[in-house]
Amino acid sequence: MLITGAEIVIECLLEQGVDTIFGYPGGTILNVYDALYKYAGRIKHILTSHEQGASHAADGYARSTGKVGVCFATSGPGSTNLTTGIATAYMDSSPVVFITCNVGEDLLDRDSFQEVKMTSITKAITKCNYLVKDVNKLADIIREAFYVAKNGRPGPVVIDILKNVTAQSAEYEYKKPDHNFNKKRLATNTNRPTYMDNRSALDQKDLDRAANMINDSKRPLIVCGGGVVLSRANEVLTEFANKIDAPVAFTVMGCGGYDGEKERATGLIGMHGTQSSNVAVANCDLLIVVGCRFSDRVALNRNTFAKQAQILQIEIDRNEIDKNVKTTYHVVGDAKKVLEALIERVNTAEHKAWVDFVFSFPTETEYEFSDEHLNPKQIAMAVKEIAPKYSMVTTDVGQHQMWAIQHFHYHYPGQLITSGGFGTMGFGLGAAIGAKVGNPEQTVLHITGDGSFRMNFNELATEEHYKIPIITIIFNNSVLGMVRQWQNIIYNKHYSETVLDRGPDFVKLAESFGLKGRRVTNEKEFRETLEEAVKSDVGYVIDCVINKDEMVRPMVGAGSDITDFLIK
Repeated sequence: MLITGAEIVIECLLEQGVDTIFGYPGGTILNVYDALYKYAGRIKHILTSHEQGASHAADGYARSTGKVGVCFATSGPGSTNLTTGIATAYMDSSPVVFITCNVGEDLLDRDSFQEVKMTSITKAITKCNYLVKDVNKLADIIREAFYVAKNGRPGPVVIDILKNVTAQSAEYEYKKPDHNFNKKRLATNTNRPTYMDNRSALDQKDLDRAANMINDSKRPLIVCGGGVVLSRANEVLTEFANKIDAPVAFTVMGCGGYDGEKERATGLIGMHGTQSSNVAVANCDLLIVVGCRFSDRVALNRNTFAKQAQILQIEIDRNEIDKNVKTTYHVVGDAKKVLEALIERVNTAEHKAWVDFVFSFPTETEYEFSDEHLNPKQIAMAVKEIAPKYSMVTTDVGQHQMWAIQHFHYHYPGQLITSGGFGTMGFGLGAAIGAKVGNPEQTVLHITGDGSFRMNFNELATEEHYKIPIITIIFNNSVLGMVRQWQNIIYNKHYSETVLDRGPDFVKLAESFGLKGRRVTNEKEFRETLEEAVKSDVGYVIDCVINKDEMVRPMVGAGSDITDFLIK
């Protein structure tokens, strides 16, 4: 059928199974929004307060559902406002398709009003991107974009469409997703050209070698990375860990890839890793790393990391092999498929002495309790007891993020949604909106700090308008907590520009948006308020007063050996 480019965009989204778009309109994308108007009832659009909020919402939707998220924005500042969200999705391998529109072809390369070269700007932070100048290629480009976003190592893709293309007409014919994918690669730029299909055959010799390494090990340790979460390999990893009798540590992005309440879980690894996890890394003879890129927050000192161990890396992206840490051997492939194949090859083992040694070290930090103010453990314990067990949690970035990871236990992939790689303050509320829209029956908790919340509270308007009941819990210490912690330990208590002795009043702010809010100063007040919030059918902001000098413990200094704790 003959339809406009704008209509082709919507038809292709429906073709890909898209039910929700997050975005913000503007001049160059108006043809697409006009087409969206005609498709009312077939596809939902969430209008956020800011393009960055839309980008994080699409990301949160993708991570929580396992689907591809979709975000719309106009040209110029509209599209550049997406860049932080695009980079956030890129660093954490989240599949989001960002569709922007640019000026018409006759205005291109003339410094026209709100013209910007989006493909150049996003080249380094996308899996690939497209500049669409021909309406006849538009449908195949959108299909390819979705295929690339979700296959192999997932990631964000940008499609920048010239305005005249959205007005022109072309023949459109429905095609099933993937089956008619154009392998010619229509992308303008490619950065991670790893389009490997998750069904690709694994190297049998690699699997045999890996199995032999595992069978020979006496002190194995598994590190669960973000790849386990992305491939939804949690059940397979549990079976694998049980069979080889190995403790399991996890990275920030690996939370939920292995149930944090299971007896083999040692907790977080790295800079703020537990003593149990970090000591295990230093003493294991085989480190089995699944879907992890060895970031500098995990392998703090690459030269001493797991120095007593052979390292076996299981990773879908060949570019990550030996990039940060030299491995003994590796298997390239999807985490779930590799683990399934290894389970058939490895022997059932018992390593009781090793496991007992690992768990002789703490897996959680204890805090002093006070009636004068809340501490992180009190908040975490109350949330675990009062909120539904499988509630989804989104976070911003800072101390609250580490406390939410250290003291909550995540049971399934997508339960924790956080900015691990890019460290984006302001991520959490938009992500919570996306997670709740994608999972309307789930309770969604937004864990944040007073510094981060100031960066994203404009999305409370989105939360209220669409009746999206999110519970926001603010760890309010009136400082930029993580930065102050570094200043406290490393910078001789020079608290340069980290004191947040200013408004707003977060309770009044919530109420001004039509939501509920309460400030709490002790455990009793917090428990009462959280119980009310869980039962409430509107968004709720809980402002929790904590001590400004509360620290995330343990902590290992950047570049240090993984067991060289600055504080325990």
